[in-house]
Amino acid sequence: MSRGRMQFRHGARDEPEINLIPFIDVLLVVLIFLMLSTTYSKFTEMQLRLPTADVDSQRDYPKEVIVAVSADGRYSINKTPLADRNVATVAAALGAAATAGKDSVVIISADASSPHQSVITVMEAARRAGLVQITFAAQSSSAQAGH
Repeated sequence: MSRGRMQFRHGARDEPEINLIPFIDVLLVVLIFLMLSTTYSKFTEMQLRLPTADVDSQRDYPKEVIVAVSADGRYSINKTPLADRNVATVAAALGAAATAGKDSVVIISADASSPHQSVITVMEAARRAGLVQITFAAQSSSAQAGH
């Protein structure tokens, strides 16, 4: 009965392989996460108290001179109506209202139906007063549709 022994193969056994590529991918993701989190923590260590500003007081720009032109051609500079409509009067009023001197910006806020000559008069008066920075105020069409 000696022949009843079990015979085992003594050939090459299959070694289990460890695939390292997913392991390396996970390590790289963790490394990138740690690098980013330590970079952001440096910025959050500083305790900052941001300044606050009142919106109404911020709107008073000393360099702005707002010239309003009504539909019938009347002028108003910084909400002060002008009695006369000629170029000399508008130029004198612009010069007095321009507190920043030559750096002042003239904002022409003309009514859509105001005469073209009224806007040209304001531009000529600004040139005579030595104010070369001129811009025009407009409102968006969605705000106009609400009226």
